[in-house]
Amino acid sequence: MSFRQMVYLITVLEEGSFTAAAQRLGVSQPTLSHQIRALEREVGVPLLERAPGRVLPTPMGREYLPHAEAALRGARLARRAASGGGEPVLLRLGTMYSIALGIVPPALRAWLASAPGAEVEVSEFASSAALEAHVASGAADLGVGPLPARWDGPVHGLGEEDLVLVLAEGDPLAAGGRTVLDLRETADRPWVLYDERNALAPLAAQAFARAGLTPRAAVRTRHTATALQLAAAGLGPALIPESVLEPGLPVEVLRPDPPVRRTLAAYFSGEPAPAAAGFLAVLLGGASGADPDVRRGPPA
Repeated sequence: MSFRQMVYLITVLEEGSFTAAAQRLGVSQPTLSHQIRALEREVGVPLLERAPGRVLPTPMGREYLPHAEAALRGARLARRAASGGGEPVLLRLGTMYSIALGIVPPALRAWLASAPGAEVEVSEFASSAALEAHVASGAADLGVGPLPARWDGPVHGLGEEDLVLVLAEGDPLAAGGRTVLDLRETADRPWVLYDERNALAPLAAQAFARAGLTPRAAVRTRHTATALQLAAAGLGPALIPESVLEPGLPVEVLRPDPPVRRTLAAYFSGEPAPAAAGFLAVLLGGASGADPDVRRGPPA
C-alpha cells in the first residue's frame, strides 16, 4: 500500500464522495476509484461503502482510518527530521466547514504567533457526528464544533454563535433600514438551504418549524461559504453563521425573529496535548461567553 492511496482514502471520507474527492485531489474519478480498490485488495477487506448521497467507512474502514492518518503524519515528521528540521510542534484540529471560516482562523493566527515553527493540520467536516467520530478516534487532538449532546471527555464551552439572515443587496425585505425580520415574511420566497450533510440543516429546520414555515428550496448546498455566495447572487435568503460574514460583502444582513443560535465547544478524547491545550487557551480568551470547563459525559 502507498501513502498516496491513504491520502485518497482520507480525502474520499472527508468529502463524502468520489467526485468531490477527485476534484480536490486533481485526479480523474476512475484513477481515484482504481487506487481505492487496490488499497482494499491489499488490506483484504472493503474500507468504503456507498450510502444514499454519501460514501461512508465500513466498520473496518473506521478501524483503518486513524492508522492511515498516523502513518501519513509519521512520514511527514520523518521527512522533516531527515532534512535537519527536527520534530515540529503539531496541532491536529478537527472542525466544521462553517466554523473553519469563522472563529478558527483568528485563533490559529494568534496561537501560531506564540508557537514559531509549529504546524497545524485542519480536518473539516459537514456533520457534527463525523467530527465527533474523528476526534474520538484520536485522529485529531481536539474538536471545535457544536456542543456535543453526549461526550465522554473534557468539553469546554465557547459561547453562542448567532445565525443571521442574508439577502441579496437591495432586497425589498431589507428596505427602510430594518435590522430584524420575522421568518414568516419569507413564506413566498425560495430559499438557499443546506443539504442534510451540513450540521446547520437541523438547526435551520428547527427555526423554520418554530416560525410555522415550510421553506421551498431554490437550491441546496453542503457548504456554508457556497450558501453565502448563492444568497448574495439573489437565489434566495440563507441562514449563515454571523462569524462567517466579512465586511463589505454586497449583501443585506438581518437578524431572524426569533433568534437562531448554536452553542460552540472545544472537546478532547483524552487529556489534551500541550499544543492543543495552548490553542484552547487562545480560543477561550477570544470567545465571548465562553465557559472554560463544561463537562459532558455519556447519558445515564
